[in-house]
Amino acid sequence: MSSRISIPQPETTDPPPVPLNLERIVRAHGPGLLQTGRSIVLVGLMGAGKTTIGRMLAARLGLPFVDADTEIERAAGCSIADVFRLYGEAAFRDGERRVIRRLLEGPPMVLATGGGAFMAADTRRLVRDQAISVWLRCPLPVLLRRVAGRTHRPLLNTASPRDVLEKLIAIRHPVYAEADVTVDCGDNNVEHTTTRVMEALALSRRPLRLPVELEKSRYDVVIGTDLISRAGALLAPVLPRRNVIVITDETVRPLYLPRLLASFQETGIEARSITVAPGEHTKCWATYQNVVDTILEGGVERRTAIIALGGGVVGDLAGFVAATTLRGLPFIQIPTTLLSQVDSSVGGKTGINSRWGKNLIGAFHQPLCVLADVSSLATLPPREVVAGYAEIVKSGLIGQESLFAWCEKHGAAVLSRDPEALAEAVRQACAFKAGVVAADEREEQKTDGRALLNLGHTFGHALEAELGYDGRLLHGEAVSIGLTLAFSLSVKLGFCPQEDLIRVTNHLESLHMPAHISDLPHRFRITDLMAHMQRDKKMQDGRLSFVLAHGIGKAFTTRDVPAEAVREVLLADGATP
Repeated sequence: MSSRISIPQPETTDPPPVPLNLERIVRAHGPGLLQTGRSIVLVGLMGAGKTTIGRMLAARLGLPFVDADTEIERAAGCSIADVFRLYGEAAFRDGERRVIRRLLEGPPMVLATGGGAFMAADTRRLVRDQAISVWLRCPLPVLLRRVAGRTHRPLLNTASPRDVLEKLIAIRHPVYAEADVTVDCGDNNVEHTTTRVMEALALSRRPLRLPVELEKSRYDVVIGTDLISRAGALLAPVLPRRNVIVITDETVRPLYLPRLLASFQETGIEARSITVAPGEHTKCWATYQNVVDTILEGGVERRTAIIALGGGVVGDLAGFVAATTLRGLPFIQIPTTLLSQVDSSVGGKTGINSRWGKNLIGAFHQPLCVLADVSSLATLPPREVVAGYAEIVKSGLIGQESLFAWCEKHGAAVLSRDPEALAEAVRQACAFKAGVVAADEREEQKTDGRALLNLGHTFGHALEAELGYDGRLLHGEAVSIGLTLAFSLSVKLGFCPQEDLIRVTNHLESLHMPAHISDLPHRFRITDLMAHMQRDKKMQDGRLSFVLAHGIGKAFTTRDVPAEAVREVLLADGATP
């Protein structure tokens, strides 16, 4: 689109490269006051003050200042205008990217880039990987005053400055919004604006990216604070097209949807939303059909992404919609509960319930990205935090004793919603699950593998099913009880030392988490629970598969479990005959 406001391109799809002598590029060292070890890259339109502010910012931070345009002219041996005239804009952008790469490979600096540099996807990716980007956002009237009389800018020689800048704002601002930091610049003096940039840099925290590497795909779990407000900038690089459909529920919608849609608008992402009722009963055929009909009625293309904004119910439902509509649409998870952040959002399992049981209808459909905004956990009821924490404990009990030991030390901080403890808990649990999923993506291993993630679930699902998934017992609460039952069964069968069962039970009880069937204000008959287990989707060859443990961090799968032993464990834990 930018070709409408720039010099016409040569009639070739592969323009000759600009001859550059990259050895001429300045790569000066400076002591630097930043602890990140990254360069700061200033982006924005011509007239935003990138060079002026950049020089003062560099001086304050003790870093060298470099102007990318100056280095391009140094490497090319001619002016920017001559590069455009001789080689065309496409060749110039390629040379610009090569120069910026060369600069960012050197020591940290403050780098001012040309207005079009950040528009190239390869350059944005390079800056995102190796630097901190700052967008100097400036209103049109200020830009017009600052560029008045400039004749050395090729883009300003094609039409009136107002027309050029208006078109550039429409085209470039949604892309500039992908920068790590945005600072609004007006008529303030350079000192004031530089101070604002430094304050914004001090407050900014780059989110943690945890890669999930699979055989045929990869995606990042992005963990941090206030990610929903920056979702547009974070997701734009991975979206096949800037068009999305957000599926959320009536509880989450007023809390986070306006903020999410505002971030999409800022980055030029077209979005529409569909709201469903909250609760496990939403994961049913009727809701699924209504959502798909709404999507198809409104028109949808294959590259339109489905975004799940909510807890595990919304994630499972939206994922199944994405997996099946038009034989598969791109999918993104924005989980807003601790349980969904550490469990259901990672791994690609999607599905809905049937009257025969939970998640019996579904598909594997991996997301393009997961945004785990730990700030969203501040609005959760305490029970929801407990439910999510049970899944974190479960991860440690399966195969990472160090994680369980971390839980013993920091569990109270997680339940009190300390932001740093939450972020670390989410990171560790997601890292563990990502490793398990990568080794057995579609749960095809006959023993162990991804099935280990069901520790406590056979018991937990039976408790949930007996209550009809009506919310009286949350999934994570059921898993919490299921963990002690699984360890009790392991001890009874001689697989696990009694001391580990005591350690698990003590940890859950110390945090006032449900640990026994007798902790619940409901009566559960052993025969009813056994019947639900017989209908569990983990049945193989008519035998129920259990995940048991040789100890903390030593889970394994088995189908050699006597039914009588299961009954005795249930009876001892509070179920009735």
